[in-house]
This record gives sequence, structure tokens and C-alpha cells, in this order.
Amino acid sequence: MKIDNIRPEDIEKKSFEIIQSILGDRQLPAEHEHIIKRCIHTSADFEYADSMYFSEGVADLIGDAIKSGAYIVTDTKMAQSGINKKRITEYGGEVLCFIGDKDVAEMAKERGVTRSYISMEKAATLDKPVILVVGNAPTALFSIVSLVKEGKLNPVAVVGVPVGFVNVVESKETLIESGIPCIVARGRKGGSNIAAAIINAIQYKG
Repeated sequence: MKIDNIRPEDIEKKSFEIIQSILGDRQLPAEHEHIIKRCIHTSADFEYADSMYFSEGVADLIGDAIKSGAYIVTDTKMAQSGINKKRITEYGGEVLCFIGDKDVAEMAKERGVTRSYISMEKAATLDKPVILVVGNAPTALFSIVSLVKEGKLNPVAVVGVPVGFVNVVESKETLIESGIPCIVARGRKGGSNIAAAIINAIQYKG
């Protein structure tokens, strides 16, 4: 394959062939294989074959909600930018991020919490079903769990894949234990690119 005439779709196809060859005889769960491989493709990190957690039926929940015009709210502009919006907008949905909103910044300063925390509170005021996508801020996951417990938020599902060292593992395990439908990359790894990749994988299969 010559470098000067490789089409983008050929690069992606070849990448997934390489991923499968490295996985060898390992069988990933059929229901989630496309999502796990998309995470590996995005990061070149095969640990995602072991670290991904899926609550029962969550991928179908997210896929059906997208087709019904649900909002997707991300915790970062990077995740918002990384999500392919063509099908989402065709279905009547939108990908939103409140992290840069003036009212969010003011409220976060006033209450002494992160903007990500307040962003999830703002998501609770939306007038459509909402899918919450968190790739950076563990405080967003804590906010989601608290709001659900208080009866102020009822998300379709949560993609919880923040990356880092402070409260990251704890926030993910808290989300899993809450019983909220979710997809989680257990451990310290994740990121906005992984968060977007998960939503895109679900879209592309649908």
C-alpha cells in the first residue's frame, strides 16, 4: 500500500485489521466489540479490552435515544468536537457543552465547586432526554450521581471515562454502584477522545 494514495477509509480498515490480529483468538463480547475496538483504535491502548464496563443493554439505550433526538451533553469542548454530529442533528438531537457558559462559571465560583459539576446541573434543566458524556472531570460524575439520587436528573445513560489521578477511579466506581445505565473505562485511563469514540462507535453501528 503506497503512502501517497491511501484513502482515509483504507487507513481505518487496515487499522482495525491490525487490532484484530493483535487480539488474536481473544473473543470480545459481541454486543460491545465495536465500542471496545473503537477505543483501542483511538488510543492504540489494548488495556481497553479489559477495562471497559457496560451496564446491561446500555449501548442499545444510547443508540435508540440518539435516533429519538436526545441531547448529548459533554463535559469538555474537546469531547463535543470529537463527536460526529451529522446523524445526531438529522435525528433532531444536538451535542451540547456548558463548560464555557458565563452562568456556569459564576455559579461554580460562588459555590466553590468545579464548572463541570455545575454543567451537569444545567444539563438537568434540558427539556429532552439526555445522554451525559464525561471524559475529563470526575466531579461531573459525582454531580450526576447526586442529582439522580435527589430526583433532579434522569439521564438515558452516562459515558463515564474521565482520565487522571484525583478521584478518577472513585468517581467511576461510584457511577457503576449507583445503578445508572453507564459505560465506564475502569481505572485511571480515559479522556475526551475516548468519550467521543464511544458515542461514535454506537452511531456508526446503528
